Amino acid sequence: VDFSDFIEYLANDENTKSIVLYMETIGNARSFLSAAREASMTKPIIVIKGGKTDAAAKAAASHTGSLTGSDAVLDAAFKRAGVLRVEDIADVFEMADILSKQPLPQGRRLAIVTNAGGPGVLACDALAKNGGLLAELEPTTIEKLNKVLPAAWSHGNPIDVLGDATPSIYANSLAIVAEDKNTDGYLVILTPQAMTAPEACAEALIKYASSTGKPVLSSWMGGPDVAAGAKALREAGIPCYAYPDMACRTFNYMNEYRDTLESNHQSIDMHTQLDQMSEGREEAAKLINSIRSTGRTLMTEAESKKLLKLYGLPVTACEVAQSPKEAGVAAEKIGFPVVVKLNSTTITHKFDVGGVKLNLRSKSEVEKAFTEMKESVSRLASPEGFEGVTVQPMISMKGHEIILGSSLDPQLGPVVLFGMGGSLVEVFKDSALGLPPLNANLATKMLHQTKIYEALKGVRGMKGVDTDKLKEVMVRFSVMVVDHPEIMECDINPLIAGPDGIVSLDSRVLLHGPEVKELPQPAIRPYPYQYSKARDFAGKKVQIRPVLHEDEEKLEKFYQQATWSRGCDTASPVSKGKSSEVDRDHLVKTCFADFDRSVVLVVEGEVNGEKAIIAAGRVNKVHMSEDMTCALQVLPQFAKKGLGKLLAQDLIAVAKAEGAAKVRANIHSSNAAALNFVKSLKFSVNKTSDPELVQASLELKGKAKL
Repeated sequence: VDFSDFIEYLANDENTKSIVLYMETIGNARSFLSAAREASMTKPIIVIKGGKTDAAAKAAASHTGSLTGSDAVLDAAFKRAGVLRVEDIADVFEMADILSKQPLPQGRRLAIVTNAGGPGVLACDALAKNGGLLAELEPTTIEKLNKVLPAAWSHGNPIDVLGDATPSIYANSLAIVAEDKNTDGYLVILTPQAMTAPEACAEALIKYASSTGKPVLSSWMGGPDVAAGAKALREAGIPCYAYPDMACRTFNYMNEYRDTLESNHQSIDMHTQLDQMSEGREEAAKLINSIRSTGRTLMTEAESKKLLKLYGLPVTACEVAQSPKEAGVAAEKIGFPVVVKLNSTTITHKFDVGGVKLNLRSKSEVEKAFTEMKESVSRLASPEGFEGVTVQPMISMKGHEIILGSSLDPQLGPVVLFGMGGSLVEVFKDSALGLPPLNANLATKMLHQTKIYEALKGVRGMKGVDTDKLKEVMVRFSVMVVDHPEIMECDINPLIAGPDGIVSLDSRVLLHGPEVKELPQPAIRPYPYQYSKARDFAGKKVQIRPVLHEDEEKLEKFYQQATWSRGCDTASPVSKGKSSEVDRDHLVKTCFADFDRSVVLVVEGEVNGEKAIIAAGRVNKVHMSEDMTCALQVLPQFAKKGLGKLLAQDLIAVAKAEGAAKVRANIHSSNAAALNFVKSLKFSVNKTSDPELVQASLELKGKAKL
């Protein structure tokens, strides 16, 4: 039994509102992240981890017998899974409580109502410390407050209602502020003063516990003197804190949690066409395997740039030369000025051995650079380390130096790093980490976590970088990393990003040696390209492939057009109201499906001359079972033409490949079309405890044919 089993159980327990974990080591990272990603869509998961300091990590390792891995990488993993990480034990229970009682804020703007100026100011400091914002009240809100508050009130946020504030003043103030569109949440502070009625003020606020649609927090300061009021607030579902800074920290945690969920599941409108990269992937595999077969682990720069180019990553031209004459000819071919760099299968840091010559403007300079570099490398390293040079164009493009790289974490496998690059990358340490494979949203999130992002948007007269193109580069790089687990480390440094484009100037790829038989796998299962196939249907080609994150719009149209009474799926995601809106939670679970738990296949064809999803199906793993459930739908205009059978056969093949022993589906007993369909596929049909449902099942034998 591990964390994933507990999460799976508690996620399905209707009496559990929040899931709380204490962790020293993540254990099976892939199963944990898979379970957490699924559960976090319906219930908050709060984790506190021991072992952040070196001493604590050593104690945790001796306790669990496991490596703890990088704390920063684990942080990135939690965010990818939709898990909220907190620092203190008190925060664990506070967050579990508030997330089960109060709605998440839709932004970082907090309005503060207080009867004392000092606590209000301290609350502002605590709010700003971790990214919160003080709401700027609308003029109409100020006008309304002027009518109910004493003339000496603060006339701004924090809203200081003064020390003699009555319960009605508190209630009226909150009611007015709750209508302000510039606010995302509310904090009400009470300090015991001569005319204060803590319990009566609390009672006056209780009706706003859930009526605002935004989180309401409180801080009743004064210990025993305000205990009755604090108790009344908590019982009504309004969290009450001894001090306002604690409330602000909670509000900021709520925003962090919302940001994590949104960035993981936001709609994606950037199409990177990763499902169409099979040719480049196969060529890359051949290149990597040919190098490993010789016993080498370090790619030359020319080889590494070839690898990057196969994934559509922007690189400079790179010509290998084994003599001064060849170098001169290559330079003339590329065009001056050029750069000459060391070509070596053993030396990684070229600058350290004089292995880089810049801004060479003639053939004679290039030939001289070759000779000088050979002498320098032989003297500072070894003669064997010099294996010729590469000749590349001297890039004069203005831009910012970026590093885009990957390395291995002992627990979580490949990790992608993005940040400020150049020779001082270790000094500035301005970077963000993410678990591959990335999508456009996750790449955006990594960009925002770095200081250099502000410069990339444009600064001091320099135009901004095409961030969409930069995100595509990040996504493609991450896919390359997970496609080839043979890659142990990979750095593009610098990657120049400027108004005129993006280009890799230098790259380094280190492979696992041929002696490594069990290659590290990514913590999140990558896109299963092996299930993507072109099929013949009605005289045309259709593509049956796993769903992509960016399929959301196409899938929404498909769901709206499907006839749910006829398909082999009992759960319609479409509201039968006037708007026939598709449930977005269902879309998210489908488009962002964890391939370790569910494989969703879509059939892409043409409708009215445009690409569209014309059929869709899925097979889901059943926890602690060898069974998989299945379901499928076909658009009405394509029904009874063999498309459903084509998709069903592929779904069954996928289930076999995933190791399932049986495929089963629940079907409405009145759905004659679906029942006839499954019987034609040799499914057996049996009654269930629900008279409206029958279960169709198929025993799987033999190997999958994909």
